Amino acid sequence: MAEVREFKTESKRLLDLMINSIYTNREIFLRELISNASDAIDRYHYLSLTDERLPKTNDYEIFISLDKKKRTLSITDNGIGMTYDELIDSLGTIAKSGSLEFMQKLKNKTDKEAIDIIGQFGVGFYSAFMVASKVEVRTKSPFSEDGYLFTSSGTETYAIDKVADLPVGTTVTLYLRKNGKEENYDEFLEEYNIRRLVKKYSDYIRYPIRMKVKKSVPKLDDEGKPVSGKYDEVEEIETLNSMTPIWKRRKADVTEEELNDFYRQKYFDANDPIATIFINVEGAVNYTALVYIPKKPPYDLYSERYEKGLQLYSKGVFIMEKCKELVPDYLRFIKGLVDSSDFSLNISREILQKSKELEKIADNVEKKIVSRLKDMLKNEREKYKEFWEAYGVNIKYGVYDAFGMKKDLLKDLLIFRSVNQDDHITLKDYLEAMPREQEYIYYTSGKTREQVLAMPQMDIVKKQGYDVLVLTDDIDEFAMQVLYEYEGKKVKSINQGDLDLLSKEDEKKLQDLSEDKKPLLDQMKEILKDKVTNVVLSKRLTESPVCLVSEEGISLEMEKVIANLPHQDKPKASKVLELNPNHPVFTAIENLYNANDPMFDEFAKLLYDQALLIEGFPLENPAEFSRKISELMIKAVKPS
Repeated sequence: MAEVREFKTESKRLLDLMINSIYTNREIFLRELISNASDAIDRYHYLSLTDERLPKTNDYEIFISLDKKKRTLSITDNGIGMTYDELIDSLGTIAKSGSLEFMQKLKNKTDKEAIDIIGQFGVGFYSAFMVASKVEVRTKSPFSEDGYLFTSSGTETYAIDKVADLPVGTTVTLYLRKNGKEENYDEFLEEYNIRRLVKKYSDYIRYPIRMKVKKSVPKLDDEGKPVSGKYDEVEEIETLNSMTPIWKRRKADVTEEELNDFYRQKYFDANDPIATIFINVEGAVNYTALVYIPKKPPYDLYSERYEKGLQLYSKGVFIMEKCKELVPDYLRFIKGLVDSSDFSLNISREILQKSKELEKIADNVEKKIVSRLKDMLKNEREKYKEFWEAYGVNIKYGVYDAFGMKKDLLKDLLIFRSVNQDDHITLKDYLEAMPREQEYIYYTSGKTREQVLAMPQMDIVKKQGYDVLVLTDDIDEFAMQVLYEYEGKKVKSINQGDLDLLSKEDEKKLQDLSEDKKPLLDQMKEILKDKVTNVVLSKRLTESPVCLVSEEGISLEMEKVIANLPHQDKPKASKVLELNPNHPVFTAIENLYNANDPMFDEFAKLLYDQALLIEGFPLENPAEFSRKISELMIKAVKPS
C-alpha cells in the first residue's frame, strides 16, 4: 500500500510558479535530470573511496530510454540512489537538495576538491513537470535494504511505495503530457531530438550518456554479402556525449590545430581565428575559459540585434548561450566560453545571478585578452595590424566608453598612421621619434590620409618638422579627447585652439598686424555672424589662404559625426575662420574692403564656403556658391 504524503512547502502554488514561470525554456528539463544523475554518480564514486561497504566500479553511466507507445521518457543512473528519508528530504521538500547537504557535510574536508557536484537546488527535478503529467522515481540506496517508488503529478501530494529487486541507483520516468494546439510533447520521444538536446546542454558531462537507437544497416544475403538497396533496422547502444571538453584538458596537451578545429566546428567559421586565449585560473575564483578572436567580424556586429557574450558552463553543464556580463562592449566581437564551479546560480540554473565571482571572472578574462593583444602587438606586428583593421574601432570605443575608465588599460593597444609614417605606429613609437622641443602629441582627422595631408592646417606643423597622427574613424576625435595625454604629453588637434608654434618675434608681429586689420576682421565677423564665432589672422597657415578651426569643446569632426546620429539635438562646433595674411587672397579682400566695394561681402561668404569644403562640410547653398564662382570667373576674363 503506497504511503501518500503532502509536500513540506506550499507545493501547488510553488510548483505552478516553477513550472510556468522560472523555467522559460521547457527543453532544459533534460539537462536538469541528467545533471542530477551525474551528481548521484559523483556521490557514489566519492563515498566508494572511503566506505568499504560500497563496491568500487568505473562502469558508471546515464541511460536514456524512450517508449513511444507508453509515451514515457526515462533517465537511469547507477549512482548513489536514495533511502526513504533521503527521498522525502530531497524530493518531498522543494528547493531542498541532497547534493547541497552533502557539500555542507564535506565543507571542512581537505579532499573537497575531488567532488564535482552541480545539483545545489532540488527544484531541478521539478522541471520535469513542464513536459510530464506524472513523474515516477525508482531508487535504491546501497545503505537501504529496500528500494522505493516515488510518484507525483505535481500537486499537493506525492506517494512513496516499497519496491523489491531494484538495483542501486535511480530511474526517473516521465509520462509526457498530451499534445496541445501549440505544444508538441512527442518531440521528446524522438531520438534525433534527444541526441540534439544532450549535445547542446550535456555534451561535457563526465559520464557516458547512452541511449538505444535504431539504425539502418545493409541487408546481407546467405553468403554474408550486402544486398543492393536492401536494409535491416537494428538497435544499438550509442554514447551521445563527448564527455571530456577540450578546455578541460591540460593546455600543454592541446595542439593549436585542435583548438582551431574546435573553433571552426563550434562557431561555424571557415577561417581560423586570429588568436586563441586559453585561460585556466585557480585561486579565489576557479574557472577555465577558451576565447577566440575571429578573423573577420560578423556582418551585424554593430547592429542592435547583435548579442555579445560568452557561452557559460558550470562544470561541463551548458547553462547559457550568451552571458553578456562576461564581455565588455568593446570586446563584443570575441567568441568562446567560460566554465566554472564558482558561478552563483539561482534556483533554476537557467537564470544566472550577478555575483562577485562573475565580476571577477569577467575582469580577469578581459585582462587576459588585452595582455594577449599587447603581446601580439609587440611580437607579431603584422598579425596585430590584421586584428586592428578588423577591430581597431572597438578598441578606440573602449578608450572612449564610460568616460575613459579603461583608457589606461587600452592606450598601448592604439596604433595610427601618421603624416610621416604610412605604416602604423603606437603612441610610444610617436613619443620616441618626437623632437625634444615638441610639447604635444599632434593629431588631425579626416576621411582619408590623402585628405588629411592636403589640409591647410598642416602648414605650420609640417614647417616645424613635427609628425601628426592621422585619424580617419568617426570615434577617433572622441577617443583622443578622453585620452587627453600619454606619458605626460598632452594630445592636441591641429584643427582646434591655438597651436603656439610661432616664435615670440613672429607672435608679436602677428599680434600687431591683427590689431591693424581689426576693422576688416570685425566686418567679416559681422557678415558671418550666424556661422562663425570669430575671424582671425592665422598662426598656422603658411601656404593656404583660409581654414576653419574650432574652439575648445566639440571639434569640427565631432560635429560631422553627431550630425549623422539619430539624435534630436545636434550641437555645433564653435567655428573660427582663419585667414592667411601673407596670401594674395588676403591682399585681394583687403583691397575690396579699403575700396568699400560691395563685392567684399560676397568674398567673405565665398572664403567661408571654401573653408567649409576643405573641412568636408556640406554647403548650405551650393547653387549660390556656384553663382559666385561663375561671376568671379566672368569678371576675371572680362577686358578691363
